[in-house]
Formats: sequence, C-alpha cells, structure tokens
Amino acid sequence: MTVLRPHAEDQYADELAILAKHDDRPRPPGWRLSPWAVTTYLLGDPDHPGGVITPKYIGPRRIVEVAVATLATDRALLLLGVPGTAKTWLSEHLAAAVCGDSTLLVQGTAGTAEEAVRYGWNYARLLAEGPSREALTPSPVMRAMSEGQLARVEELTRMPSDVQDALITVLSEKTLPIPELNEEVQAAKGFNVIATANDRDRGVNELSSALRRRFNTVVLPVPASAEEEVDIVSRRVAQLGRSLELPETPAGLEEIRRVVTVFRELRSGVTADGRTKVKSPSGTLSTAEAISVLTSGLALAAHFGDGVLRPSDVAAGIVGAVVQDPVSDRVVWREYLEAVVREREDWRDFYRACRDAG
Repeated sequence: MTVLRPHAEDQYADELAILAKHDDRPRPPGWRLSPWAVTTYLLGDPDHPGGVITPKYIGPRRIVEVAVATLATDRALLLLGVPGTAKTWLSEHLAAAVCGDSTLLVQGTAGTAEEAVRYGWNYARLLAEGPSREALTPSPVMRAMSEGQLARVEELTRMPSDVQDALITVLSEKTLPIPELNEEVQAAKGFNVIATANDRDRGVNELSSALRRRFNTVVLPVPASAEEEVDIVSRRVAQLGRSLELPETPAGLEEIRRVVTVFRELRSGVTADGRTKVKSPSGTLSTAEAISVLTSGLALAAHFGDGVLRPSDVAAGIVGAVVQDPVSDRVVWREYLEAVVREREDWRDFYRACRDAG
C-alpha cells in the first residue's frame, strides 16, 4: 500500500536531487543544499536548468529568505501566525530541504511531557540494568542534536512552561545534560530548531523572555490578495485530489473564487469592494479551511454529482466552516447570506445552495 501523505523529502525527492546536482553555492555545515537552493525549492523556479521546481510556499520572498538565513545561524526559528498560514507546511519543507529529514517532530500539547524534549527511559531495561545509554530513549530533539539535523516543535505555546524551558539550555549552550549518567549530548554542526506557534494562542502558555530571546521570530501573513489566495487554494486542492486519487474533476475556478471571497470578507469584516461591513464569525476561516471545503466539494462532485464542481458541492462545507458556534455564528452567516450574497446577480445559484444547506 502507498502512504496517504508522503513526507516532503519523499514526495519531492526528484526536485531536491535536481537542486543538489546544480547547486554550486556555499552550504552551511551539515546542510544538503545551499540557502539559495533551499529558497528556490520553497518558492519554485519554472526555468531551473535541471527541470521545473514547483512552489511549496506562496508568499513574500523576503520572509522565506529570513527564515532560511536564521537556520544558518546559532539562533532557532519561530514561525508565528494565525491558523492556516502554512506554518507547519513551511516547517516541514524547510527541514526536508536543509537536512533531508522532516520527521524529527515534537507535537506540543497541554499534556506534552519534558521527556518529549529531553529524553525518556525504557523502564524495563532501567529496572533490570540500571541507568545506561542503552536504557535511554532519545527525544526527537536529542536525535537531531546527535545527528546534526533540524528538530521541529509544533505549537510551542501549547506546551507547559516548564517543558518549554527545557529548550533553553539546548538552544543557548547547544548541549543536553544527562545527569543520571553524568554525561551530555553536544549538538553536531547542522543542528537547529524550527518551532511554530499560533497567534491566537497568546496567553495560553506565553514564552518566557529567556526562551523568546533564543528564537528569531518570523511572522507568516495571510495571503495579501484574493488572487494569491486563489492560487494557493487551487494548487493545494489539485495536489490533494491527486494524492487521494479522486476521479478527474475540473477544479472549478469560479467556485474556488467564491469560497475564497466569502472567507476573506467574513475574516476581514468588510466586503471586497469596501462598501458593506459584515460581522465576523468565531472561527478563523483560514486558507487551510478553504482548501478543506473545496477538497470535500471535489469528492462530492466526483462521486455523487456529474463530475463538475458546483455551488451545491461546496455549500455544506462553507456552512460547516463558518458556523462553529451554533447560536452566534448562525446569525452572522444568515446576515451575510441575505445582505451580501443575495445581492450579487451572478451568485444566485450559490445563494440558493448555501440557503438550502443552512
């Protein structure tokens, strides 16, 4: 069986090989590609001499350059942004391009223990043999230090403060003490950390000033324009359709534009022409959610429709994404539907589909 979602280094192995073959720029210690080639991998290059390099991230080039340059220094990288701004996606592809392994991952939650950042123990061996290297279970961070690779920490601000602070010595001294063995692990060249954090999680577990100083923070913005967001959504929906092996279905650019427009207007609180203010729902209505709505719509069109993406295929997904709170969000959605969508002459079919779905 093939995997549902290959790791970035496997899915784009051909492109990484092309870039490595034609990469004659200086590479930091332990890196598989130069910073220039890593940036090219992320942003794409249709005219690359080795073949087409597809864009993995669509956004300001300078943001990517700063992120890549940070990883070439002794400072860790913190990707900060609202939900759905491709923080995890960018983190994975950075690790794939820099060290060829995006799997050294710590998932931050309220229940994440310190062992996830430092190390744990195989308690059967610990009881039988006592403390030893063989009884020690390395964390992804510890493995990354030993092998000179990138460790990824997802949702850093969701981790308890004492677990966050376990990173301070790792990031400042580049060592991980093992007092039980009177030893330490020193970071090999190439080691660094990429962390992600959600703008909306500020106040959950704030980073200490000591830890924040160890990171260079890069804020990932929402797509600057509707056209840019349509481009992002179109690409990802097409990729997911191929990955899920959905029957061939036209992408439905008109429906993609409508979904993106609805999400952007509700997110910003004003219509695209700036004439009408609207209330915003409680949800984030991110680009990632738009991708999910449209991928679900493609599945409906392919399996239960006529193979063409229509308003009725995306309507239920939009309502589900917007109406997170069944009381307040339903009022927001109904007002938007009647005051904005209904008044657009070329959106009548979309209005009827959304009204029926709601």
